Amino acid sequence: MKSTNGTTNKTTHDTTSDAARDARRLRTVTWVVALATMGLVFDGYDLVVYGAVVSTFLRDPSHIGQVTPAIAGMLGSYALIGVMVGALLAGAVGDILGRRKVMLLSYAWFSAGMALTAMTTSSAVFGALRFCTGLGIGALLATTAALVAEYAPKGRKNTINAITNGGIPLGSLLAALLAIVLMHDIGWRGLFWIGALPAITLLPLAWFKMPESVAWLAARGRLDEARALSERTGVDLPEAAPSHAAAPTPADVGKDTSKVGFAGLFSADYLIPTLVLGLMSATGLMLVYSLNTWLPEIMLRAGFNAKGSLSFLLVLNGGSLFGALAASQAADRFGPKPVVAGCFAVGAIALLLLTLGFPLAGLLVVVAVVGLGTSGTQTLIYGFVANYYRTNVRAAGVAWCAGFGRLGGIGGPVLGSTMIGAGLALDAIFYVLAGLALLGAVLTLLVPMARAQRERQRAGAATGADRIPATGLSPTLVKSTA
Repeated sequence: MKSTNGTTNKTTHDTTSDAARDARRLRTVTWVVALATMGLVFDGYDLVVYGAVVSTFLRDPSHIGQVTPAIAGMLGSYALIGVMVGALLAGAVGDILGRRKVMLLSYAWFSAGMALTAMTTSSAVFGALRFCTGLGIGALLATTAALVAEYAPKGRKNTINAITNGGIPLGSLLAALLAIVLMHDIGWRGLFWIGALPAITLLPLAWFKMPESVAWLAARGRLDEARALSERTGVDLPEAAPSHAAAPTPADVGKDTSKVGFAGLFSADYLIPTLVLGLMSATGLMLVYSLNTWLPEIMLRAGFNAKGSLSFLLVLNGGSLFGALAASQAADRFGPKPVVAGCFAVGAIALLLLTLGFPLAGLLVVVAVVGLGTSGTQTLIYGFVANYYRTNVRAAGVAWCAGFGRLGGIGGPVLGSTMIGAGLALDAIFYVLAGLALLGAVLTLLVPMARAQRERQRAGAATGADRIPATGLSPTLVKSTA
């Protein structure tokens, strides 16, 4: 009887302990996702706020001096050069210093950049400050995806990444909406001051509530800290984590997993997929920044008034937000690769449909679908990349995708200014953008994942091991790399 009572008490205690741990984990993941999403809201806000005010600069030199379409394209690219450099720097140090430190510094940095930009009076200083602001945004984007991938529950990684990266189109939507509602009252400077708000809102919250990554601590050999943080947050330790490397996945068997950051990223094991993923991201970001910088001006030239042209920007980013959330569910079920390729293809078709002269209601629907096929697709790409690499090269992988991809982003505003400055017909502009979306679909299909997945499936069939379809990993190893 005593033994039975003891067993019952132990079972009850274990159940209570598990429930308490699950509650801590849920609370931790909720804070991580909420703070990460809010940080990327301001990334998206920065992306679109310039596009929302560029028409003002083109038509009124009293703000920052004379701005031609060519100058406007360059000003739009300066921030993206900064994002590229910031992302690559974060990739170099994020796997060494940790996710939390880089994220906190990023919040403070880009807030200061937005505040200083709001006070500038010349296009040269404006461009320099856009570059500096981009440094912080690039570092934030690269590090956020890595941290969220390491906290996201297994089987829901694409969905959680889509929710978090949905902050980008949400911020873009917010920028367009605030420009429509407040531009007349607070001007373009007021819109940039809004972009500085994280310094007094998000940064203090993140200081107290944003934890370091348990998986990163374990991968760096800081196991005592990892165990303490695991207990405090309820997040499981990686199983059998080595002292200086992440726990291996089946794809890592036979590979040198000790290489950290960019050294691992450009090792023979990852070189080809790294190059293809970088080109894929660059193509997507060229589309994103072309449209978000120049869509209002294109629609002005198509005959819509200022508020009407900004409404297209609002619809574009609304479509990307909700479309990406829906597509992420499919990515968790079928894997991200076919879903990303399909979204690119949908974007290409929608861009072609913009040339057919739909009435306004139909045009808005098509623009929303374009949002899914451009900004929404880029949201899925970040989740794809964050879950593609092992822990000790994950931040470098996302940084490469965000940083090298910014070469396309840098070219986006310049491409738009070149086409508009050359007097290209609006239909021809949409044909060029549709071609880019089609190229993105082709590059996605070229990412060399299928062969590795078939090898893992054959290995699983030989050993009788179960596999999770969306990732190809065994449940134990997915847990160990979550």
